[in-house]
Amino acid sequence: MRIAVPTNDGVSISEHFGRSQGFLVFEVENGQIRAREVRPNTAQHSHQQGSCAGGSGGHEPHSHAGILTSLAQCDVVICAGMGSRAADALRAGGIATVIASASGPAEAIVGAYLKGELPTAEQGSCRCSH
Repeated sequence: MRIAVPTNDGVSISEHFGRSQGFLVFEVENGQIRAREVRPNTAQHSHQQGSCAGGSGGHEPHSHAGILTSLAQCDVVICAGMGSRAADALRAGGIATVIASASGPAEAIVGAYLKGELPTAEQGSCRCSH
């Protein structure tokens, strides 16, 4: 299984999924992290924050295909939140989304997820009011 976490510094979870610099991808085997890699976010958002609604308020819709390319072969994304269109794109790409209500080192967050101890949030929107 591969679990991806958005990151800006290669260590910690990013507050914004789509605007992250990249993704830490953890390869998990038998409940243990066996390998990790950093993948660039090849489709960073160029629109203004809050204008991702695609069709609401006259904003131009955009594609999340580049993010799906960055997350190829991933099974799960753990993030602090994301816009509904990004969540829909991941779902359509067969990638499960877990919204964590924790912050800090991505490896610790993935470890908590693997142990069933990760606090999650019901709300799917970004903490940045996206």
